[in-house]
Amino acid sequence: MPAGGPSATPSRPPPEDCMSSHVSRQDQASPGARAWHDGLGRAGSRAAQVLLILTLVAVSIYGLLQIRLLVIPVMIALILAAAIGPFVNVMRRKGVPGALATVIAFLSLLVLLAATTTVIVMAVRSEWDELVTAAASGLDELQSFLLTGPLPIDQAQINEAREALIDFATSQQVRSGALTGLSAVTEFIAGTTLMVVVLFFFLKDGEKIWNFFLRPFGGRRAAKLRRAGSRTLEVLGGYVRGTAIIALVDATAIGIALLILQVPLAIPLAMIVFLGAFIPLVGATVAGILAALVALVANGPVVALIVVIIVIAVNQLEGDLLQPIVMGNALKLHALVILFALTAGTILAGIIGAVLSVPLAAVVWAILQVWTAEDPRVEDLNPDLPPAGSEPT
Repeated sequence: MPAGGPSATPSRPPPEDCMSSHVSRQDQASPGARAWHDGLGRAGSRAAQVLLILTLVAVSIYGLLQIRLLVIPVMIALILAAAIGPFVNVMRRKGVPGALATVIAFLSLLVLLAATTTVIVMAVRSEWDELVTAAASGLDELQSFLLTGPLPIDQAQINEAREALIDFATSQQVRSGALTGLSAVTEFIAGTTLMVVVLFFFLKDGEKIWNFFLRPFGGRRAAKLRRAGSRTLEVLGGYVRGTAIIALVDATAIGIALLILQVPLAIPLAMIVFLGAFIPLVGATVAGILAALVALVANGPVVALIVVIIVIAVNQLEGDLLQPIVMGNALKLHALVILFALTAGTILAGIIGAVLSVPLAAVVWAILQVWTAEDPRVEDLNPDLPPAGSEPT
């Protein structure tokens, strides 16, 4: 040790001195700065942050809606790629070259969609004359029921309603709507073409595309992003495959019932039920109501009532048995969250928004679980987490 005794260490000021210096710094601060340190100031700061985040979200949604002709096809392509991607991987593991496996899966999907469309069109064309005849007689029966039934309706009111309907059908609003529909058809064709191209590249080079976006990140953040991408594909693929199974059961049950009851357009209505099942909560129900309306016009109220009962029974079977078993962990969302997502998606993007909103909400929830390390399968990304299933201490 050096002469003069042990080296002196700097002494810390007592806590009272620290507190007094902190108070003195606050006293020296300007009145405007001191206003942000009280409770109201902190609440105002948080409110400003929330407003800034909401503004950014609103601007982002507005910007995406302006390029929806690009965004929606890419989303649909991603969902379809997540659904049929496992089949491509199975063929690759069996020795099929990657490009050939992609082409087989891609062409199989296109053939399936084309066959479905062809069946619907041919069935409608073959039964259209019968449906028109049955609809005319059904409307006559409905008119006679309204005139002779308990409702206070006379012939003059029916004639006024018919003239109002004819005036609306020949109005400028309907003609402008037809032009809008033509523009929508053009956008649909362009969007479908873009979706097909993007889907092919997602199936062929999906992993390379995702690795390209992960290049700027490294370490733990890259691992979390990679896990979030994997969970996105798991959720989207499980949702589409599970919903397709449930939709097939719904369409088969309702289609068989319509065939037994001899309702016109039974096969197209069953396919509409299948497609409607991809809109949770309301899709299959609306399609069933459409089937009941066709039965009402063509077969009378008794058959329509039977169709309604069958639709209700199938929906109960779906909600109580099929959804928990088939969907599994793909859709862990409360019914109220699904309803909010459907409403927001419908307002923002119509029917396509209603179809895409629920799987996107499930993906957002899954990514949040991964990013906050609440997913038990990401323990390796955060060594500070306790083992999955352990009790809190």
